[in-house]
Amino acid sequence: MEAYYLEATPKTPKLDFNPDADTFLISGRSIPENSIEFYKPLLDWLENYVHNPLESTTFEVKLEYFNTSSSKCLVEIFRKLEKINDTGKKIKIDWYFEQEDEDMEESGEDFKQIIKIPFNMMEIKD
Repeated sequence: MEAYYLEATPKTPKLDFNPDADTFLISGRSIPENSIEFYKPLLDWLENYVHNPLESTTFEVKLEYFNTSSSKCLVEIFRKLEKINDTGKKIKIDWYFEQEDEDMEESGEDFKQIIKIPFNMMEIKD
């Protein structure tokens, strides 16, 4: 399976999903013009990964900011990852937030409440 990689732009995050590595990454800002269109190829890729995941996968979320439509897409990503958890393979989410960024911390806590995957809050200290 090929890796899925997109470099960050001012409006879209870096997406680094390499099936040969045990860590996936989304980082930067997520305010694309059309979130559903932007994330659809990744969601399709994840659907394939779910059928043959590694024994252990870590998903690192290092977003500075995301809009409402991106948050809906994040939930869809997390739902796909829940399927991996259901197969007995290990999956965890590491949600990074700056020490002073209460909005990103609260967003992570909100996701943590609805996602049935080990979800770690990772505070980045200055």
